[in-house]
Amino acid sequence: MNNVTSRPKEQFVHSVFESIAPKYDMMNDLLSFRRHKAWRKFTMKKMNMQPGNTAIDLCCGTCDWTISMAEASGGQITGLDFSENMLKFGRRKVNERSLSDRISLVQGDAMGLPFEDNSFDYATIGFGLRNVPDLYQVLREMRRVVKPGGMVVCLELSKPTWQPFKGIYYFYFQKVLPLLGKMVAKRYEQYKWLPDSLASFPGREELKEAFRETGLERVEAYPLTGGIAALHIGIKESP
Repeated sequence: MNNVTSRPKEQFVHSVFESIAPKYDMMNDLLSFRRHKAWRKFTMKKMNMQPGNTAIDLCCGTCDWTISMAEASGGQITGLDFSENMLKFGRRKVNERSLSDRISLVQGDAMGLPFEDNSFDYATIGFGLRNVPDLYQVLREMRRVVKPGGMVVCLELSKPTWQPFKGIYYFYFQKVLPLLGKMVAKRYEQYKWLPDSLASFPGREELKEAFRETGLERVEAYPLTGGIAALHIGIKESP
């Protein structure tokens, strides 16, 4: 599979998320038919975090998943995002929940994580993998920083495969969503870009294979809400 690795894409994605940060949570509801919270709840159940577990949450955005993990495990959770504006809104949520002692937020690049090998029990990425220049590089980095036996977890929009839902969904995603972005977030081009980013992103089975190709074992993939999203889980095997 060919990956987009151009610097201009990275700069454009950064500008998108810097600009939509104030409306990001509201637009997530529109993007997912208000299902993203249920998807994250399902994901947390599959992760089965234990007391004291640690995690790094890549492309953490406004930190909803970061916060869920901190509350579930009580352990140290690191949220990383390249958009300082997104982190500003996330930091506000973390402080409102009095979780600043458990959550560290870092501005950084998912393509080159500033952490040692074998540092975390979990590495997660939610609705961010389709936005990176090279998804294989990000998966390799996630695998690198988790401990042996640790879990790499990706929750991402996907491609429904059955009609008529597929046709309805693509009409919504390609035609209606950008208009909603214009009305709600005053950002048409940014939300027009979102369906374009999904068009070039691998489907559920292709992404499952990408997990395997980067050295992850016991890979599982779960379609969510008719396949409009998918959960992928892989394990870093012990030596």
